[in-house]
Amino acid sequence: MQAKIAGAISLRRYLLIGILLPVGLLVVANTFSLYQQALGAVNTAYDRTLLASAKSIGEQLDVTGYDEQSELRVTVPYAALEAFEADNQSRLFYRVSSLNGRMVSGFDQLPFWRGRIPARPPYSALVDFYDDAFMGDDVRVAVLLQPVASERGRAMAVIQVAETLELRKTLARKILVDTLWRQALLLAVIALVAIVVVQRATRPVRRLSAELQARPEGDLTAITAPDAPRELLPLVDATNEVMGRLQHLLDNQKRFVRDAAHQLRTPLAVLKVQVQSALRGDMEARDALVEINQTVDRATVLANQMLALAKVEQLRQQADLQAIDLAQVVRSVALDLSPLIAEKDIDFEIETVPARVTSHEWMLGELTRNLLHNAIKHTPAGGTLAVHIVRDANAVAMTISDSGPGVSAELSARLYQPFSAGNVRHGSGLGLAICREITEAMHGSISLENRVVHGRVTGLDATVRLPTT
Repeated sequence: MQAKIAGAISLRRYLLIGILLPVGLLVVANTFSLYQQALGAVNTAYDRTLLASAKSIGEQLDVTGYDEQSELRVTVPYAALEAFEADNQSRLFYRVSSLNGRMVSGFDQLPFWRGRIPARPPYSALVDFYDDAFMGDDVRVAVLLQPVASERGRAMAVIQVAETLELRKTLARKILVDTLWRQALLLAVIALVAIVVVQRATRPVRRLSAELQARPEGDLTAITAPDAPRELLPLVDATNEVMGRLQHLLDNQKRFVRDAAHQLRTPLAVLKVQVQSALRGDMEARDALVEINQTVDRATVLANQMLALAKVEQLRQQADLQAIDLAQVVRSVALDLSPLIAEKDIDFEIETVPARVTSHEWMLGELTRNLLHNAIKHTPAGGTLAVHIVRDANAVAMTISDSGPGVSAELSARLYQPFSAGNVRHGSGLGLAICREITEAMHGSISLENRVVHGRVTGLDATVRLPTT
């Protein structure tokens, strides 16, 4: 049992994983998105500064000559580079060239730009930004096409300003770390809230489990959980229903053991007395054997009927029901009991119609056999006995009418109770109890009514009503 519990799925763990896993994935995706946005904002800010430096260099350009014969000159002031050199992390490189790539000033090792100006540049200038490598370092390059005009000439200058990425990477790492800390804190808060909520949500389950474990053995009373959440109520109701069925089974088992111990003790005691009497010679051997045979027959009938009563309860719990024609069952049972009918010269009549009901075949046979056997037993020799089956859209009715003395008012009050036979020498008093158990198991009903003509009881009508399939 402990091994099964250890391998079972924890509801709290399932809920926590179900809550925290998607939230964690969302936080990771959100962290990546925030980092990309922050990195884009950093690049935009530093690209703007690169463009400002390129424009500052462009303001120092001078030209002599026009177009292809133009000669560019530039004097780059220290102020153009000051914004990048003040942080002591990034390094700045620049190159000023003519449109055809001829070097004017700056770092000749910086590769000349061979790209194209975007159709919609991010700024109101002919500018392009790209990533490159220079002198073994990754750099970010801003290219500005700067028209230059003077009284002595006109030309187009290509200004390239490259910045190493140390500062950008440092700032990006700082942004990432800050973002991760905030997202980790958010995830921790969500996890704490989820744990608290799950703990509170599963508290009724744990309390209910503790209550069931603390119950004494054999206590199958209904569970009372007034503060249970609405989602738990179907489980509580289903558990109460199962425990009710178990209590019913236990009650029947206890009743069977009690009745068996009580009812079988008497015939066994009588049998022992009869055997001892025969051994002492108090009575003739044949007379003793006749009485012993009668006692054994009564004990056999009693044991069989007690087992039948227990079997009804067993079949009630099974779900392997099938549609059975009651008329065929009745005719088969009547054929089995025909020697008894013939022995008493009973005028027997049977009238049936096809009537299918959902049941176990044994239950229908036992029901019919007990009712018909009782009717034969109480019908006087030469009397009449009739079986009629009728049906409508919802129910089947089987009526067994005998011509016996009927049922007294005193006996009718306890007729369906076990061991309440009208004549204890000729019955155990279990037949009608079995019939009632069977009809209730099939969601039907049984009734016994005296048939009265001119104020005189002329027989008994036993009517069973069962729902159709």
